[in-house]
Amino acid sequence: MPELPEVETMVRFLRPRLVNQTLKEVEVCDGALRASASQIRVPARVDVLKRRGKYVLFHTDAGQWTVIHPRMSGRFAWGEVSAADRVRVLWHFSSGELRLVDQRRLATVVVHQGAEPDLGLGSEALEGLDWLPHALGQSRMPIKVWLMDQRKIAGIGNIYASEICFRAGVDPRRPACELREEEVKRLVELIPTVLEEAIDRQGTTLADGRYKQPGGAPGSFSAQLSVYGREGAPCHVCGEPLVRLVQSSRSTYACPRCQRC
Repeated sequence: MPELPEVETMVRFLRPRLVNQTLKEVEVCDGALRASASQIRVPARVDVLKRRGKYVLFHTDAGQWTVIHPRMSGRFAWGEVSAADRVRVLWHFSSGELRLVDQRRLATVVVHQGAEPDLGLGSEALEGLDWLPHALGQSRMPIKVWLMDQRKIAGIGNIYASEICFRAGVDPRRPACELREEEVKRLVELIPTVLEEAIDRQGTTLADGRYKQPGGAPGSFSAQLSVYGREGAPCHVCGEPLVRLVQSSRSTYACPRCQRC
């Protein structure tokens, strides 16, 4: 968390506020920036702002890429924040101030000079999945773990992997290569469907309230969650109590009836 829908929401909010604006100064408040502020060429105009997987990248006409990975608890705040928020980097733009807020201090910011950096990510989850059946057929990884592997498909994390598996009626523990043809077809359809629905609702804000849009509003997809975080609650489809499993040290939520092997 944040995953693709949350990061895409951040980028869509920030793009009209940052592109063609001047970056005037950068303040490093809490060690997130893997470069000294003096290495950043300012003033410089932002000419690109984009998402890649769960990363936010912006480029300036000084030839520098800034790559921000929010990781578990990072978020952007446009304008002032409360005294309780831990600000790690503050960017001063001609259009306003952008802060990276990160209570758990896990987010990273890296500045690259030159070409766009290779982040080692797989194909984007929203950019066509014709390749997916072949890729799944080559792997014995559990399907939910496979969906979360950023080297294979970029952008899906714990929340949406659980939701996608549920809607597809797939046991998250099944080896990817053992999925039936109709199950793979459902995944091809549902991966973009679930992610786009979450983007339309500006992402998922859980009970901890960590994720907020840069303007401060929460994401509303939490009301649409079918399984994530609902251990013991009845399945919306069959009424069976939902279960929590542990896969690769992460919680997986599923319906033992709807997702039966």
